[in-house]
Amino acid sequence: MNILVLLKQVPDTTEMKVDKETGTLIREGVPTITNPDDLAGLEMALRLKEKTGAKVTCITMGPPQAKNMLRELFAMGADDGVLISDRAFAGADTWATSNTLAAYIKQIQYDLIIAGRQAIDGDTAQVGPQTAEKLGIPQITYVDDVILFNENKIVVKKALENTYEVLECTLPCVITTLSTIAKPRYMHVRGISHSFEKDIKTVGLSDLNIDPTIIGLKGSPTKVKKTFIKEVHQNLDVLHLDGKASARKVAEILLDMNFIGK
Repeated sequence: MNILVLLKQVPDTTEMKVDKETGTLIREGVPTITNPDDLAGLEMALRLKEKTGAKVTCITMGPPQAKNMLRELFAMGADDGVLISDRAFAGADTWATSNTLAAYIKQIQYDLIIAGRQAIDGDTAQVGPQTAEKLGIPQITYVDDVILFNENKIVVKKALENTYEVLECTLPCVITTLSTIAKPRYMHVRGISHSFEKDIKTVGLSDLNIDPTIIGLKGSPTKVKKTFIKEVHQNLDVLHLDGKASARKVAEILLDMNFIGK
């Protein structure tokens, strides 16, 4: 069986700069990490691999430096890595991103696609479901546990606000995972060494059968109008009150801000 894991490299800082012309974040020179929800999804894929012998392929769309992330994923146990990278893909929103991912995935064989619930730099939770829709396959979101996985079906626990559902789905399908589904393992020394022996497949626009008008910034139906960093200031009112007066003052402030009622 073939398991595909969709992952994204995200900024590891809150001190982001913004491109004034496009309104998008400037990622060059900014430290990056693998998106936490995606890493949890990879860990689940690796556990399914250990149980069933499935092959795990990691797929990411991003700049050339995302190869470093893929080598880290090799060191954790992933079998193959694919980097979808081309200037034509830059600035894509979730719709354009899912168009690109689906165009590549249609070219390969797979039984299960795992994606993190959402990325910490966008918080949209859309790419996984949209990719499933473009591929025309079923999806289950907010997966917190995999109960059964075989060649025909998958049974999972889907987290809801105050409870959960147990759902069964035929393969192939897409599941999106919560960060609580599994704690990612560490890279191991032998894995790190072998990661540099593996080839990373790079896919560009010319490798995909896709309309160039539905990818990248120009093909994105949503645009970032404005991005800004909230200013931090220290305009504070310092009051010296006893316990009861302090509690009364806090209640008055919360009442004025409509956080509590009378």
